Formats: sequence, C-alpha cells, structure tokens
Amino acid sequence: MEIFDITQELFGCAVYPGDPAPRREVLLQTAKGDVCNLTALSMCAHNGTHLDAPYHFIENGARIDEVPLSTTVGPAFVAAFEGEISARAAEDILARARAAGAGERLLIKGAAVVTESAAEVFCAGGVLLIGNESQTVGPEKTPAAVHRILLGAGVVLLEGVRLSAVPEGAYFLFAAPLLLGGADGAPCRALLIRER
Repeated sequence: MEIFDITQELFGCAVYPGDPAPRREVLLQTAKGDVCNLTALSMCAHNGTHLDAPYHFIENGARIDEVPLSTTVGPAFVAAFEGEISARAAEDILARARAAGAGERLLIKGAAVVTESAAEVFCAGGVLLIGNESQTVGPEKTPAAVHRILLGAGVVLLEGVRLSAVPEGAYFLFAAPLLLGGADGAPCRALLIRER
C-alpha cells in the first residue's frame, strides 16, 4: 500500500487573504522543568488543508458535523489541470474519473480554478466532494458564486491539498474533518491511499 499525505503543515500553511493565520503558544515545557510539554493553538476553521461545509455559504446548509463521513472518505480521482476549468473540461475530468470508478470525489492537481459552468457540471454529475490545491475552489478574488453553486448542491469542498507528488489516477481518500459542532468548516488530515 502507498499512502500520500496531501495535507499542509498547519503553522507554515498558506492562508486565504484576510483570514487569521494559525498561531501556536507553548504553555509548558519539560526543558524548563514543567511536568510535560503543552501547546495551545488558535486558528480559523479554513486554515491549511480544510473542508468547507455547505453552511459556509448557505444559511440552511449542513454544518461540518452534519456532513456524512461517507462524503469525505471513499474512492477519489486526481486529475491534473492548469487554468480555468470550463464546462467541457469538467465533463472530461468527470468522464475520466467515472471510467476509473472514482467519480464521486474529484481532486484537481495544479493551479486550477473551478468556473461557475464547471461547478454546474460537477453538481449535475453527482459529485460529492471537490478538492483543489488553492485555499479556495473558485477564483480567489470572487469565490462566492462558485461556492454557492457547489455548496448549495451539497458538494463539500476540500481546499488547500498538496498534490505535486501524486500521479493522476484513482485512489482511496481519507479526509475526515475535525468534529467541530455547528461549524462552517474544519481542518483535516487528508490522505490518498492506493495499492501498489
């Protein structure tokens, strides 16, 4: 079995413009005579590698603790793409994923931007989860429309993954979120697994 850790390290992660950066505070240190080492942290639910629940943009959408684990854990397809994903490109990605038996969870490798038309194709195609390497699925300066399309259809977003070492193809994805009751998103440890 081969395991790809596609998670960013939290304290050195990319941060979406305007979001607070994660911070670590050392509370206790054995090197200073304390009984143990103890760390406190402060962060935004959308720092580093994280999941967006529908509630992030949809008032009555599911919160992160209401997203079924079957959405974030299961067969996935990694597709390489650079630039804006058109409707036609989205159809191609979805067709390749389905042919590989992994059409419900798509991870886009590269500097890709999901357009509104691509989001519509993914929703119509029964996609449960879209992942990407950017800190936002849609255009960075205007992400709301794409988020509303995808999250409004119940598609969960896995943002800020790192796929440079992952070849295109089918995998088993494990990206369970932290169980943050009522939250609009949560960090996760995202892994892709494949048999050798």
